Amino acid sequence: MAEDGNYWSVNTTDPYWQTEDGNEEAINLYGNEFRSHPVGTGPFQFKLWEENVKLVLRKNPLYFEKDEQGNQLPYLEAVAVTFLPDKQSEFLEFAQGKLDFISGLDNSYKDEIITTQGKLQEKYKDEVNLITTPYLNTEYLGFFMETETPEINSKVLRQAVNYGFDRQKMVTYLRNGMGTPATHGFIPKGLPGFASIEGYDYNPEKARELIELYKTNTGDTQPEITIGTNSQYLDICEYIQRELEKIGIAVEIDVMPPSTLRQMKSSGELDIFRASWIADYPDAENYLSLFYSENFTPNGPNYTHFKNVAFDSLYEKSLTISNIEKRKQLYKKMDSIVVAEAPVAPLFYDVAIRFVSKKVSGLGINPQNFLVLKNVKKEK
Repeated sequence: MAEDGNYWSVNTTDPYWQTEDGNEEAINLYGNEFRSHPVGTGPFQFKLWEENVKLVLRKNPLYFEKDEQGNQLPYLEAVAVTFLPDKQSEFLEFAQGKLDFISGLDNSYKDEIITTQGKLQEKYKDEVNLITTPYLNTEYLGFFMETETPEINSKVLRQAVNYGFDRQKMVTYLRNGMGTPATHGFIPKGLPGFASIEGYDYNPEKARELIELYKTNTGDTQPEITIGTNSQYLDICEYIQRELEKIGIAVEIDVMPPSTLRQMKSSGELDIFRASWIADYPDAENYLSLFYSENFTPNGPNYTHFKNVAFDSLYEKSLTISNIEKRKQLYKKMDSIVVAEAPVAPLFYDVAIRFVSKKVSGLGINPQNFLVLKNVKKEK
């Protein structure tokens, strides 16, 4: 499939492929089968879909855009999207030249393709381009604030967890340098408000002081926490486990399928959960909405059930202001409240990563990792 210069093959497990416009007439006509009859005006049109196997898009001959030379876009005749069962299979297909592009960095192949400094391994430099940019995604541990567990109810212990592990070391050795340590609050790199406040740096001495204060206040001499995660992030959780046990917090890790993790996180069944938040739109308000009390799950994205009167007031005020500089000041105040109250332990601000065959040009990258194919070309 990948040898034809006008036929582009990729694999995806991510929701990039949205070709529908929500056409009312099509919805009325197809009803529940609308998802199998997409309607749109984009550069590609639906051709074939074999669920969980392959999706084929063909060039839209009526697409309205042209390049600077007056040539009609897109350049590709077709795009084939395969659905493979796991990231290891995806990488093997890419390494064999059967796929032209893969997105993201998985533990199953990260050391094979990039160095600990985040550079391509020598064996891939002649065939592959590595494209990266700051990604509007914050990876974090969330504390469920309505639990009856005393360790989670204690702000000083939540702060101790935040001080208790080295985010720079975690990014360097577990992410091969792909990411930015989350030491500036919850708002990620690339948005107004980032890096304007002081978050949590690695400070084991401070963490031990807070743990002793917790023990004095509660009488609990052996604090213990449980982190829920899926297998993809087990290495990060095990690293945090080792670091926290050094300072006096026992950690148990509960590994579960991604679907179970999502369900239990949404229903408040996990004291601590590993999670991430990818921007729906490029504004810091989207991240701060996770801490607005009216957004408690399942009615919104406040998975921690954090509630703070001052935060809510600032959040509601920010929604009435259009001036970005004025909103930015409110964002800083809100993020400072989140840091102080510690309903989350931010881990790292992510990086969008694309491995692309050198036969392909014009792909590019963006902070929301949207896949834009209208300018892509492929050598025959």
